[in-house]
Amino acid sequence: MSNVYDVLKERGFIQQATHEEEIRKLLGEEKVTFYIGFDPTADSLTLGGFLQIMLMKHMQSFGHRPIVLLGGGTGMVGDPTDKTEMRRMMFMQEIEKNCESFRVQFAKYLDFGEGKAVFANNADWLARLNYIEFIRDVGVHFSVNRMLTADCYRTRLEKGLSFLEFNYMLMQSYDFLELNKRYNCKLQLGGNDQWSNIIGGVELVRRAESRDVYGMTICLLTTSEGIKMGKTMSGAVWIDPVKTPPYDFFQYLRNIDDNDVKTCLRLLTFIPMDEVERLGNLKDVEINKAKEILAYEVTKIVHGQEEAEKALAAAKALFGGASDGGSIPTAEISEEKLSPGFGIIDALELGGLIATRSEGRRLITQGGVTLNGNKITTIDYMITKQDFEDGKLMLQKGKKGFCRIILK
Repeated sequence: MSNVYDVLKERGFIQQATHEEEIRKLLGEEKVTFYIGFDPTADSLTLGGFLQIMLMKHMQSFGHRPIVLLGGGTGMVGDPTDKTEMRRMMFMQEIEKNCESFRVQFAKYLDFGEGKAVFANNADWLARLNYIEFIRDVGVHFSVNRMLTADCYRTRLEKGLSFLEFNYMLMQSYDFLELNKRYNCKLQLGGNDQWSNIIGGVELVRRAESRDVYGMTICLLTTSEGIKMGKTMSGAVWIDPVKTPPYDFFQYLRNIDDNDVKTCLRLLTFIPMDEVERLGNLKDVEINKAKEILAYEVTKIVHGQEEAEKALAAAKALFGGASDGGSIPTAEISEEKLSPGFGIIDALELGGLIATRSEGRRLITQGGVTLNGNKITTIDYMITKQDFEDGKLMLQKGKKGFCRIILK
């Protein structure tokens, strides 16, 4: 396909567009500068945020220019969208730290070379605004009656919407105006929950500058039941390997519901659509192969091929045998031994992976021991019930020494 709009449509990204035919024509005829905003409410993006990275990667592969807009200014106010109460107020030091973490993460996925992707921070213009001038020049273009019908405000009115949050739509809209002036940005993209804010930005630029600009929303990453995907019992699924280790990231995707496999293959990988259809239509036991491919491909994009290979090997060893397909040693342990914890060297002994405890200490200090695909860095590590997945954990020594421990 020669038009990225058609690719995004086929893969199921696009939900709403302000001027669908005009946007498709624009993307087919020009190299378009577009932006997506990211408020730094945490020090890492989640799996849901990675969906927007994939969108930007598709756009950039067709020659379009992404602007990653960091919300150093809007992050101090907080977007009321999809929230039942006001966001926690953040201080500038925390916001700046989170923005820097975002910069590091985005640099892994997009090309920020000369004339390529751009980082911008809306604190550069929002923090210097004169309030009276802002209300006169920007506020005049907004109808309060219409704003109150927007989902991002309407759902909050019963419990109370602060005037602080009420300003958010104007601030986000002003971002589009500023980016249009600075970079000739013509397209704003965002999650489907941002539709009202995106419309506000499009209309502001058209009214204030008489320029044709556009907005488009993409789907949110949800399960087949409409629940946001990327949550576990222990919290969000992060793309930061420290917050969510690569093996845990892999296993989350490996264990998604059968009904969500095709959607995730479409949105989170670059697998051709004919293969996506084939894999997504597998049934019963065979769908597990599609899940394994999904988990491997996404982990490879997020964490690199080496980590994806390690996660795949650990998963195969844990649930099906060693990475070469053979059988592996299996040991059992009772819950009583896990309170308050079972030493990692004791576990290596239990699994027959070491001949002496000194060998175990040497292996760990040299980085030769992993637990469920994650490297153990201290000889004092204590195994607890939380380390077990479906009552199993996998210890690995070097590249080929495996032992599966089962919780009795």
